[in-house]
Amino acid sequence: MAALVARRSFTEKDLDTWLDQRRVTEIECLVPDLAGVARGKILPREKFTEDRGMRVPEDVLAMTVNGDKPGDDARYRAVISANDHDLVLRPDPASVCVVPWAEEPTAQVIHDAYRRDGSLATFAPRSVLRRVVGLYKEQGWSPIVAPELEFYLVAKNIDPNMPLAPPIGRSGRAETVRRAYSIDAVNEFDPLFEDIYGYCQAMELDVDTLIHEVGAGQMEINFLHGDPLELADQTFYFKRTLRETALRHQMYATFMAKPMEGEPGSAMHIHQSVVDAASGRSIFSNEDGSASVVFNQFLAGLQKYMPAAMALVAPYVNSYRRIVRHGAAPINVQWGHDNRTVGFRVPGSNPENRRVENRVIGADANPYLALAVTLACGWLGIEEKLTPSPETTGSAYSLDYELPRSLSEALRTLRDCAPLARVLGPEFIGVYVSVKELEYAEFMKVISPWEREHLLLHV
Repeated sequence: MAALVARRSFTEKDLDTWLDQRRVTEIECLVPDLAGVARGKILPREKFTEDRGMRVPEDVLAMTVNGDKPGDDARYRAVISANDHDLVLRPDPASVCVVPWAEEPTAQVIHDAYRRDGSLATFAPRSVLRRVVGLYKEQGWSPIVAPELEFYLVAKNIDPNMPLAPPIGRSGRAETVRRAYSIDAVNEFDPLFEDIYGYCQAMELDVDTLIHEVGAGQMEINFLHGDPLELADQTFYFKRTLRETALRHQMYATFMAKPMEGEPGSAMHIHQSVVDAASGRSIFSNEDGSASVVFNQFLAGLQKYMPAAMALVAPYVNSYRRIVRHGAAPINVQWGHDNRTVGFRVPGSNPENRRVENRVIGADANPYLALAVTLACGWLGIEEKLTPSPETTGSAYSLDYELPRSLSEALRTLRDCAPLARVLGPEFIGVYVSVKELEYAEFMKVISPWEREHLLLHV
């Protein structure tokens, strides 16, 4: 894990200089909501400079993915005022980058959300990640992460009742078989990926390896490892960039956990380690190169608390279609060295780069919450001095399910987990659970084609 991505040190004065040098005329002021959707405003450059601290209604960041609000839920109203109070959005100068597909010189800046009293809005996803990283910093530690993000390219489909299909490549044909790690399969979409890499370079996103994954039209992009907030911002930007680029090439890009029947789901695998902030030395390894007590405690925390965290890393009903036996996704919390069937894989590495890869998280997860949650689970393991289970050396696919198998089960488990609520913030958990319960209730009103096919005339 070389070439550490350091978080850019930018002041507001540096931000103005950056904008001046590029003659930016418009600013896209972005803030990620609970689903990871980009909310905010577009301002002229002059207005952005004059109005640092623009306002948005607080419930804009706490809606279901289809735009509803659980207005009558007491947990929600304990945090989100019925009077529709404003949040103050302040730019993070380190997050500024160009919008490379814009016709006029345009920048995008990610903002943090604050209450009127100047405190961070505790339910905002970026605030949650800052909270968890702060726990490590109090100990003199720096968590290091590296996401691997899977996604599908699919043919344009304007009818949600129709199944998705792989897109047409340069050959004029769509993929009909799985072509894992095929270079030629990636080259089918060279024009799109050339634009992607060009856009990422212009935005200074530190993307690394691109591979073709197992599914038809399924790809994976890897990020260089670094600061959690930096990598969450980069993942947030990359999702937006990929979707925009795919549209310009007459196809869709989707991060749904399970977009196509019969194909593997898409994950966001997160490699994570912790270093001493002063020395830069990994606290996951002893001086003799062996795994440290802290490493084993971190691993045990993932094992104990990831089932309770599932509603945050598998946030939709569709997410649980990925968590199935022999579906290239873990179904339990086993761990092992260089074992891709377990929930927590320890890749082969030298002692300085010892890390654990969380393979449970779906590509549909909000990157800020995904990183916050996996680090929170590890933190609790260290705090509680937990011991991991024995290593799984064979396939974990044949073992029992240990993860929730539906969103409703996951929400119940999250709601009852006091340690996670303490670390992530009880206000955040209250808002998140109430929003997701409403979302689940809306889904339960939908009658699926499977029900009409198999139940209509047979029960």
